[in-house]
Amino acid sequence: MTIQSFLNLGLMFGALVVVGCRVGPDYKVPAITAPPITYSEDGHNDGWTAATPADTTDRGDWWVVYKNAELDGLEQQCASENQSLAAALHAYEQAHDIVTATRASLYPTVGISAGVQREKVSSTRPLHGVNPLTQDWDFLVPLSISWAPDFFGSVHRQIESSATAAQAAAADLATTRLALQGTLAVFFFQIRGIDLQAQLLRTTLDAYTQALQLTEDRRTGGLASQIDVEQARTQLEQTLSQLVDLGVARAQYEHAIALLIGVPATNYHMAERALAGNPPGIPTGIPSELLERRPDIAAAERRVASANALVGVAKAAYFPNVTIGIGSGVESDRLGELLNGSSAIWNAGPSATEILYDAGRRRAHLHQAIAQREQFAALYREQVLSAFRDVEDQLAALRILDEEAAVTARAVQSARHSTELSTILYKGGLATYLEVLTNQTIELTNERNAAALMARRIVASAQLEMALGGGWNASKLPVN
Repeated sequence: MTIQSFLNLGLMFGALVVVGCRVGPDYKVPAITAPPITYSEDGHNDGWTAATPADTTDRGDWWVVYKNAELDGLEQQCASENQSLAAALHAYEQAHDIVTATRASLYPTVGISAGVQREKVSSTRPLHGVNPLTQDWDFLVPLSISWAPDFFGSVHRQIESSATAAQAAAADLATTRLALQGTLAVFFFQIRGIDLQAQLLRTTLDAYTQALQLTEDRRTGGLASQIDVEQARTQLEQTLSQLVDLGVARAQYEHAIALLIGVPATNYHMAERALAGNPPGIPTGIPSELLERRPDIAAAERRVASANALVGVAKAAYFPNVTIGIGSGVESDRLGELLNGSSAIWNAGPSATEILYDAGRRRAHLHQAIAQREQFAALYREQVLSAFRDVEDQLAALRILDEEAAVTARAVQSARHSTELSTILYKGGLATYLEVLTNQTIELTNERNAAALMARRIVASAQLEMALGGGWNASKLPVN
């Protein structure tokens, strides 16, 4: 057989590969019940504006809507230093490498080796007279080419499966990044909400200190009892205790942020700065866009595609495996003649194997692949439903918290007015200090509720950003 014959044989099998079929089902995205054109909670937001229906803004760094330079810096540090994010990145790199390794199965394997041996043969062997030597050298340099054409698409289905699995890993990376960014923003606003309450308590402590001094002066003048003094002092100490207690939660949030940005919690501290402002309006878009904006949904859908391709791999196992082998090289019993044309050797030929009986192994593998695909399809649908629930939860939270904040603001104003009136009456001897004390306690409770609501509303807006997918969309999935 000549070299041209080898080439013709390769071209023939190459053509067969090109026209060969891919067994197994072509992928279709699992059917999802079409969502409405708007979220149900959008129509209830009278005070808080959710968005316009179409979202056309660049939302990559979604946290910039809060216009907080400190938060911006922490988010950037989290993106570059967080170790969970680094681990997710390496997981994607592994998945990408699997694609490259699987794709290599489409191409021939070429190998070369070299060997030398001294051998002795029996002096009584048949045809000994033809070659009377019983000992000689054997110098061998073989070149081998092996190729398994993908006639039935098994390799292509494996590539399809590993490529979509790599896309799922990329979406997992985006999900991890979004979760870390969102958690960081939530912890940041929690700390600033604590700082707001601390500021309120310090202002209250000043007022209570003045009240204690007033009560002591009145006792000195015979206008108040020692009981009034002790009540005023008790109230002051209780409020101071509340201020000290805030330090526990603040320290824990600081340590959590330190972990998120990849620094030791020891000695990490954020300067105190009170929370201010209302949550910004966040564009929700239309519900159908959520399927493209949530990386966890994309990851679930890509895993369905990967499992679907494995069904094709399982079906291809029913067909023969064909391998084309070509070997050539040089062999001689004399090293000096190794490169002569007469020392050339070669062999070529296809081989095929087919399993005639496997006791149902391939059928079981096929049923397993189908069941796995249906499992991932069910998980995908569940993830979609969970995503819509997440958005509706946060929209409802923002609406309800906005209503609660308005009611609480009115309660704060009433409590302040009541405290002012009872204080005036107490100074004039027309009310007991217990009335002042009661009104001050109610006022502080309402003010702390108002401060806590401000933090909860901004936290809910950050959680809505997470529920909407942040700034991610499906176009960012890599093409493997």
